[in-house]
Amino acid sequence: MQQRLSVVIPCYNEEEVIGETLKRLRDFRAMVTDMDCEFIFVDDGSKDRTRELLMAAQAADPEIRIVGFARNFGHQTAVTAGIDAASGDAVVLIDADLQDPPEVVTEMIALWRAGYHVVYGTRVDRPGESAFKLVTARAFYRVLNKLSDVPIPLDTGDFRLMDRKVVDVLKAMPERDRFIRGMVSWVGFKQVALPYRRAERFAGESKYPLRKMIRFATDGIMSFSTKPLQLSISIGLLSSFIALMGIINTLYVRLTTPDWVAGWAEIMVAILFLGGVQLMCIGILGEYIGRIYNEIKRRPLYVVQDKIGFPTEE
Repeated sequence: MQQRLSVVIPCYNEEEVIGETLKRLRDFRAMVTDMDCEFIFVDDGSKDRTRELLMAAQAADPEIRIVGFARNFGHQTAVTAGIDAASGDAVVLIDADLQDPPEVVTEMIALWRAGYHVVYGTRVDRPGESAFKLVTARAFYRVLNKLSDVPIPLDTGDFRLMDRKVVDVLKAMPERDRFIRGMVSWVGFKQVALPYRRAERFAGESKYPLRKMIRFATDGIMSFSTKPLQLSISIGLLSSFIALMGIINTLYVRLTTPDWVAGWAEIMVAILFLGGVQLMCIGILGEYIGRIYNEIKRRPLYVVQDKIGFPTEE
């Protein structure tokens, strides 16, 4: 039987780019003549005409599948829904904004056939992105690797090809705060990097403003490491030592001078420092507890409103 490739494309308000995305994906499919290709678009509750345009395209192309969420659940959840729906021997994750060129997937397929279970794209150039985003992204991956119990490749996104064996393991991982690239690293198997030049966004705007970037970084660190908790213990010990030095100094001033006000600054510094450290450590602990709370509720990861183009639906 001919091998099958599933291409998962999460979408959120991609009305301006979706036409070009469909064209480039069809051009890619024409290059891969020895594989059946299905395109699984996951509409993450778009508020524009993204789903309408996808439905029109699906009516003319039976290999297009659409998973439409009832509301916005987030990029990583949309990727998860696409993985759940994929039927291919290999599954490719790619965003709809065309920053990750579909043509690179042909090189991924070649490496997969050479025996690799995961082929992940490594960005060697990121044109069109601000200096702030480049610096923070570079710092994030390096901090994450320092804290993570599992090595995660540097400068990689979710753009990758995964063998069916890897996909089946991912589908068995039910955690809610999902960090797909870290989960794939955790799974193991034979993985290889594929350097590529990232393109500028074809149209529209980034779906990751600073607030979402911070949340995403928090998910990445806390999903794969308990070192923040260990770090809070170390900070607590250090702050206790500094406070002890302050107490000793206050006692020294009190016993050796008649000036009672001299120790006031040390006491205030110790109180404020300890208060700040305690609040920070409580915040770290609260993040982990909040994640436990979300896990034990056992709500579904996402709610599907529309599921169009799948063989079982026909």
